[in-house]
Amino acid sequence: MRWQLSWRADPVGRDLADRHYTRQKIGAPQFVPPGRCLVLTSEKRGKGRNRRALWVTSWPFGRFVKHAWAGAWMCSCFRNEGAGLSSALIREAVAATRWRWPDVPELGMVTFVDESQVKPRATPGLCFIEAGFQVENERSKGGLLALRLRPEDMPDAVEPMPAGLRVRVRAPRPAALFPCADRRAA
Repeated sequence: MRWQLSWRADPVGRDLADRHYTRQKIGAPQFVPPGRCLVLTSEKRGKGRNRRALWVTSWPFGRFVKHAWAGAWMCSCFRNEGAGLSSALIREAVAATRWRWPDVPELGMVTFVDESQVKPRATPGLCFIEAGFQVENERSKGGLLALRLRPEDMPDAVEPMPAGLRVRVRAPRPAALFPCADRRAA
């Protein structure tokens, strides 16, 4: 597990969030939507610089949600600046989310991608797709691409490192993170 627990106003997380295309108020102390949340940061040292990542799982109450996946966990921010393979970081963050909230919502987890704000590529949201998310037929009300990870495709729960602990952690073997990789290749 490369992720460590953080909080909605963590300065390291804020700096990463400020560079994410969804950020609305750059420099504001809080970078997480209101409601229940899990904030994770990761750091990998190497080649004279820190390589960091940020993950935010939001779990808004269904009555406040205006999209078709009310009640689902939502990845409201993921930014990887060289902390490791994005799809592996996503799987680990979902495992940490399951540790935080053991009862997985029926709709699983969703994330939204603004195709106009990401680097041009054949498959927007590719790192999420490689982590097991599937493109939904329906888009958000704002026209964003919706990707969903169903509960049965989620990794088992794993506890993240405690907040403030900065240690070098060896990444787990991919087979442990992607048990369904062989199934997809078949």
